[in-house]
Amino acid sequence: MIELQNLTKVYHTRQGQRKVLDGINIKIEKGEKVGVLGRNGAGKSTLIRLISGAELPTSGKLRRGMSVSWPLAFGGAFQGSLTGLDNLRFICRVYGSDAKLAEPFVQEFSELGYYLREPVKTYSAGMRARLAFALSMAIEFDCFLIDEIIAVGDSRFHVKCHDELFGKRGDRALIIVSHDAGYIREYCDRAAVLVKGKLHSFTDVDEAYGFYQENIT
Repeated sequence: MIELQNLTKVYHTRQGQRKVLDGINIKIEKGEKVGVLGRNGAGKSTLIRLISGAELPTSGKLRRGMSVSWPLAFGGAFQGSLTGLDNLRFICRVYGSDAKLAEPFVQEFSELGYYLREPVKTYSAGMRARLAFALSMAIEFDCFLIDEIIAVGDSRFHVKCHDELFGKRGDRALIIVSHDAGYIREYCDRAAVLVKGKLHSFTDVDEAYGFYQENIT
């Protein structure tokens, strides 16, 4: 289970303190698919970074009773001067995963070929996203974090990513943050809406969408 208790995040800006998240409370059980709707700038990406551990909350508690991925297709943590394979080995070491088992999967799935032996700083944004997504699938997380709609590569590769995540790993928990209600409807069992730093939870996705529509104008 992942549990957030009175989670608050405050940033210090030139205009003073800005409270982005204000007393967030939510629980996500194993295998549960939860969507978080919110307009641009509502704090959705901040919430994902906190859950992933990339940032720390200002106050409150965050319990992770299952392993959690980084935001899918996010390649910002790669070391540019290292090759794709070197990054793979380093990340596997950090997450306690076997790099020898992960390597053949990443080589096949990413379709990067010899570029895996080139420095990541020479990669295009799409190549970095392919490597990040392949690594996310190679490490067996209990919960996957999705920040907005995943669109990695061309349409064929996009279908491949969709099948790997939503098909083969359909038993895993998902936390999807987006302003696209259709995306949340398609993949989530329940939803919450982030408005002015507060998280409003609903057991019914359509009910959450109705509340979202009322509060984005």
